[in-house]
Amino acid sequence: MKFKDHFKEGLLTKNPVTVQLLGMCSTLAITTSLFNGLGMGLAVTVILICSNVLISALRKVIPSQIRIAAYIVIIAGFVTIVDLLLQAYLQALSESLGVFIPLIVVNCIILGRAEAFASKNGVLASALDGLCQGFGYTVALVIVCVIRELLGSGTFGGGILNGGEGIRIIPEGFPAMQMVMPVGGFLVLGFVIAGSQWLMRRLERRNKKKEAV
Repeated sequence: MKFKDHFKEGLLTKNPVTVQLLGMCSTLAITTSLFNGLGMGLAVTVILICSNVLISALRKVIPSQIRIAAYIVIIAGFVTIVDLLLQAYLQALSESLGVFIPLIVVNCIILGRAEAFASKNGVLASALDGLCQGFGYTVALVIVCVIRELLGSGTFGGGILNGGEGIRIIPEGFPAMQMVMPVGGFLVLGFVIAGSQWLMRRLERRNKKKEAV
C-alpha cells in the first residue's frame, strides 16, 4: 500500500474512532480538554508504531496458538515504558489521564492492528500503518476535545495554552452546555461520527462522478 492509502484509511475510511468504533471507553472519558486528547493520542500512536514494528518483526517466530497472548505481552511492555515516561516527565498529563494509560494494554485499536495488519505485513508497512492509524485516532480525539471543551467550559486549549487555563472563547457569564459531562461525550461523539460518514459518502459520490467522466 502507498502512503496515501494508509493515510486515507487512518484518517477517514478506517478511522479507529469514527468508523471502526474502537477505544470508545477512553474516547468518551478523557476528551474534556485539548491537553488530554493530544496526550492520549500521542501515547497511543507511539505504542501503535512500536508494537506493530516488533510484532511484524517476530511474526514468523511467534506460534499461531499463542499469538494473542504474545501480542498482549509486547503491547504491555511498551505501555509500561510510556506510562513510566509520562510519570517522570509529564506528571500533570499522567495524573489527568489516570488509569486510561495502563488500559491501553487492552485497547482494541492496538490489538486489532496487530492481528489484522502487523502479523501479516513487513516492518516498514506496519510502522506506517501504526503511524496513520494513530494519527487518525489523535485527530478524532482532538475534534471531540475541542467541541466538548468549547461548549462545556467556554475555552480552547485547556491544559496547554494561557498557563493551562486555556483561551476563553465564550464569556464566563454565558450559560455552559455541560458538554464536559458524560452525556456531552456521547452527543459530541455521535455528531462527529455522523459528520465523518457524511464526508465519506460525499467523497465516494465525487469519485464516482470522476470515473463516469
